[in-house]
Amino acid sequence: MVQNMFRTGFLVRATHTLLTWVTTLILFLHNTDLRKCEERGELLLPVLFFLLVVLSVLLYFAVSLMDPGFVLTDGVKGVQGSNEEMESMIPQSSTPRLRRCGYCLLQQQPMRAKHCQTCKRCVRRFDHHCPWIENCVGERNHRWFIVYLLVQLLALLWALHIALSGLSPSSTWEVWFRVNGFLLAALAVIGVFSVVVVLLLGCHLYLVSINCTTWEFMSRHRISYLKNCGNEENPFDRGVFCNLWDFFCICRTVMWEQMYHKHVINSV
Repeated sequence: MVQNMFRTGFLVRATHTLLTWVTTLILFLHNTDLRKCEERGELLLPVLFFLLVVLSVLLYFAVSLMDPGFVLTDGVKGVQGSNEEMESMIPQSSTPRLRRCGYCLLQQQPMRAKHCQTCKRCVRRFDHHCPWIENCVGERNHRWFIVYLLVQLLALLWALHIALSGLSPSSTWEVWFRVNGFLLAALAVIGVFSVVVVLLLGCHLYLVSINCTTWEFMSRHRISYLKNCGNEENPFDRGVFCNLWDFFCICRTVMWEQMYHKHVINSV
């Protein structure tokens, strides 16, 4: 985990952390509502905002360094054993043949898993590789990724309100830009991040509600277990409420082959 942090992802994580704290510092030092609260001795709002920023940073690192659901391999013997167990559990006649990963030692990929070229591992319920966190989003960290986006959005919207409260009027545009220069830079960063987070959060909540991943949504026509289904058919969709409940509240590895088989049986 620590090794991963100090390899390719170090620059991305360091940049994100630096931008977060520099922007926060500008909001505290400029003539914003936070600064005014401090001067009046009202520390509740500044402390709450600071704690929200700390929480967002902690969640960022948790999601970034967490195992996204890498498929473990114990060599060929272990793989063969897992295959025999899977074949005994799943009727192969009605389930698409599981793929062999051309990059890993895996002879059969679990359904909904995909090999990540960046991480060089197969990931269970692969969603996408996120360059923002320099990690895959998969079965184990997807729900935490969405929780992080929610907390980040709250922090950004609050920061946007605080930044706007600090803009000072001036006699000329030149003076106005000079007086509010740092605050305008902070506003630009907050605005860009806000748009990105809103789009990401909206897309992911929609996909979770239909039990679909980004990879499946974008590459449906190339995925063996989906390309033969109808355009609107999703073998893993159990309804919005059940999908959300399973995603956020059930913390276990799911045998998607069994769910797929049940869907096929019910469709016949």
